[in-house]
Amino acid sequence: MTLTRSIDEEAVATIRLLAVDMVEKARSGHPGLPLGAAPMAYALFTKIMRFNPANPEWPNRDRFVLSAGHGSALLYAMLHLCGYGLGMEELKQFRQFGSRTPGHPEYGHAPGVETTTGPLGQGLATAVGMAAAERFLAAKLNTPERTLIDHFTYVICSDGDLMEGVSSEASSLAGHLKLGRLICLYDSNHISIEGSTDLAFTEDVARRYEAYGWHVISHIDGNDLAAIEEAVRDAQEVTDNPSLIIVKTTIGYGSPHKQGTASAHGEPLGPEEVKLVKRAFGFDEDASFVVPDRVYAHFREVAGRGAKLEAEWQAQWQTFERDEPALAAAITELLAGRFPEAWLPDLPEFPVGEKLATRQASKSVLTSIAKKVPLLAGGSADLAPSTGTLYAGSRDFEAESYDGSTFHFGVREHAMGAIVNGMALSKLVIPYGATFLIFADYMKPALRIAALMQSPSIFIFTHDSIGLGEDGPTHQPIEQLAMLRAMPGFDVYRPADANEAAAAWLIALKRRKPAALVLTRQGLPVLDDADGRLRSGVAKGGYVLADWADSDDADDRRIIIVATGSEVHPALEAKALIEAQGYATRVVSMPSRELFAEQPAEYRAAVLPPVVRARVVVEAAATFGWHDIAGDGGAVIGLDRFGMSAPGSQALEHFGFTAANIAAKALELLDNLTS
Repeated sequence: MTLTRSIDEEAVATIRLLAVDMVEKARSGHPGLPLGAAPMAYALFTKIMRFNPANPEWPNRDRFVLSAGHGSALLYAMLHLCGYGLGMEELKQFRQFGSRTPGHPEYGHAPGVETTTGPLGQGLATAVGMAAAERFLAAKLNTPERTLIDHFTYVICSDGDLMEGVSSEASSLAGHLKLGRLICLYDSNHISIEGSTDLAFTEDVARRYEAYGWHVISHIDGNDLAAIEEAVRDAQEVTDNPSLIIVKTTIGYGSPHKQGTASAHGEPLGPEEVKLVKRAFGFDEDASFVVPDRVYAHFREVAGRGAKLEAEWQAQWQTFERDEPALAAAITELLAGRFPEAWLPDLPEFPVGEKLATRQASKSVLTSIAKKVPLLAGGSADLAPSTGTLYAGSRDFEAESYDGSTFHFGVREHAMGAIVNGMALSKLVIPYGATFLIFADYMKPALRIAALMQSPSIFIFTHDSIGLGEDGPTHQPIEQLAMLRAMPGFDVYRPADANEAAAAWLIALKRRKPAALVLTRQGLPVLDDADGRLRSGVAKGGYVLADWADSDDADDRRIIIVATGSEVHPALEAKALIEAQGYATRVVSMPSRELFAEQPAEYRAAVLPPVVRARVVVEAAATFGWHDIAGDGGAVIGLDRFGMSAPGSQALEHFGFTAANIAAKALELLDNLTS
């Protein structure tokens, strides 16, 4: 090994070769990006960023997002060397069963991984949320006497990230908001899986980002550490614009036969090529996972600096705890993953019998939450008047007013979802984003990332069925509820009235996991909840809303109607029609399939006795997923076709969401079961 090279050169070579060895041992992965981008990562982690590996959750740490998540081996090498507790054995288990070094970075698997990345564009868009959260929290918590929040968010992104539409949406908004503490290093190697990016990507990225309102630095040599550091330092001085640093790199740098080619992107280099690469960087070609002692020593100095930085911050935190003990206690709860009891809102009361859309009820609840939760922040994708997210007393979050709590995401649903995720990852901001349910389709990748990360992201989806009416089938959701419910770890609430909506909000806040509140456009009667039965029932996901009277009816003469949302009301009317025919009928409201599934088997059996086979499930959406609740003797009244342009009440009647049709279907089931 050559010993005359600088420690910087040796450290960068070590990073490159650790990544190569990880991919080679796994026989799977992406060596090209780490070989080309290692100097960028090294410059950020050793010369620029403020962090403490001994406490990866330090609230004021700088954030690093590898948006080009296919280069995960680069991040794992950095975390290992910096002392995050990711041992060498974990590097050797790259992409293997049960390891903390999966194929793409996953939030929660290894300390120092700030967000799940891999689907291109998601990392950059999520980072915009992180940067927005930083500005919001700084405005809320900092004073002339103390600075609790003033960190940067750094991103390494790829050509592929910038091709994805979500990055355009998010970058446009970041420029508008003048998020100066967002610095993105663009790994411009001009190679994609199919070959040169000239095949499909020939735009002038610099001019595009200048048009977004970004500060752009071009023509940085990816192997020039001094130039990379200087560019980042220059970007730090630009406080009123996010920065894009265009770094020219060579994919697979150091590989004699593969550098600069598509084959370096997503496949191991091969044993013979790996030897050539190691020889080129002055390492033993027959040794793997080598870290020279002086490289380890160098990185220990980096960790030591981080500990000093956090110690200085902790002194300010102690002053904050003394001056504002209640707020400090609440923040401590949030950082521990719990919603502060002191911030639980006083829920509004809704008069029984009044007709109120659940989106309007949500607005009332949101107003109550805002009075108790100083770190609530969110908004809508240009639909605030319709989604009920403009509440009294709110101020806009804009470049001139970062202490405002209302975000205007513009018509950018996908970016909104990712930005909400980034805000949620602060663990301090209580974020939400709102749009029509039909546009959950635009948000699906970000919703899925929220579910993967279990980030406490709240999504408000209104105009939840064909009941929205005249806008027609392009705007009437059918399959979206099934899509949301199919995601593991994602809570879906479709409340039947204002009281259920209020309960759903409260539960979503307390559970601290991704949730969707699915709400109506049309008014629904407010149900009697004087005893709190509805609100406590929502916490169990499904409950008996209206029971059959005590009688001697045999189980085969009993009927259960299960409904969600607006369809609970015709179900209640159907109960009266059925009982007029002499059959005992129970109505079960099931606002959350997920919470109901979590209940003990005894509770679920008490709500849905297995011996009662005559069950009708009613939901104005796709029937997919409901047949297990209906059972072998039951039926589902839903929609397995698209809707129509008509007044909402007429559309609902046409498709059979009426008391008469529900009653007729229930009686037909009884006839079939007893014949």
